[in-house]
Amino acid sequence: MKIAVSGSNGYIAQNLIPALESANHGITRIPRSALGDVDQLTKTLLGSEVVISLAGAPILQRWTAKNKNEIIRSRIDSTKNIVEAINHLPIENRPVLFISASAIGIYSPNKVHTEESTSFSNDFVAEVVKSWENVSDDLNPDVRKVIFRIGLILGKEAKTIQSLVPIIKLGLGGKIGSGKQPFPFIHIADAIRAIYWSIENKNARGIYNLVAPENIDNKTFTKTLAESLNRPAIFTVPEFVLKFALGEASTLLLQSPQVDPERLLNEGFTFNFPDIESCINEIVQ
Repeated sequence: MKIAVSGSNGYIAQNLIPALESANHGITRIPRSALGDVDQLTKTLLGSEVVISLAGAPILQRWTAKNKNEIIRSRIDSTKNIVEAINHLPIENRPVLFISASAIGIYSPNKVHTEESTSFSNDFVAEVVKSWENVSDDLNPDVRKVIFRIGLILGKEAKTIQSLVPIIKLGLGGKIGSGKQPFPFIHIADAIRAIYWSIENKNARGIYNLVAPENIDNKTFTKTLAESLNRPAIFTVPEFVLKFALGEASTLLLQSPQVDPERLLNEGFTFNFPDIESCINEIVQ
């Protein structure tokens, strides 16, 4: 199967592409330069059976006007152009499946959300995610569409893990703020398996929450990671420090929604790392 992937330098794609190649699928890496040019995209996607859209600038950074524009452009504009390019293709050369990354940041904090939830936040991230998903509404209805609302991805090479492990090894780790904020996560291996599952499962369509089944808070995550490294986690990163460092973007770390992967579970997907303990054990050991 010929599969086109955008965002090929990102963490998900760097793990997804080798997995697809090992299953003998042909991969077309959509160059960043093509994402702003519908004509070039149309040529790039010609003959692809599956298109996977994973492009997006990092959100955890100060939301200056410049950074906000890049966050918006890299997600909304690129997805809109991919959809337009797919629609331009003749039927015989059109993909049968379009998969797009999205984010759990669409949901309002401090509530429990399944895919049926319409309780959305109204902050910058939520507005970006809403627009990000909405631009794919114009996709030709004959093309099967899957959207994954992704939680925090954990893995050996994940930025979160690489940033925290050295601090915790020094004995300086601890919860962020109150530590009571939900911590929706997914092991990178399960994220890749879910995407592959959606390719293989012809009945999969629509929105899926891509998070592990276990609901934990930030304090539990930090404690589990510290215990796996045989270190304490007694410190606290004060809210004012994060607000000073990240400004408005600090809300990403200080408040989160609680999210359940109801559709994946109901439709038969099984998680290899359904809880934080199994997830952290694989990463650390």
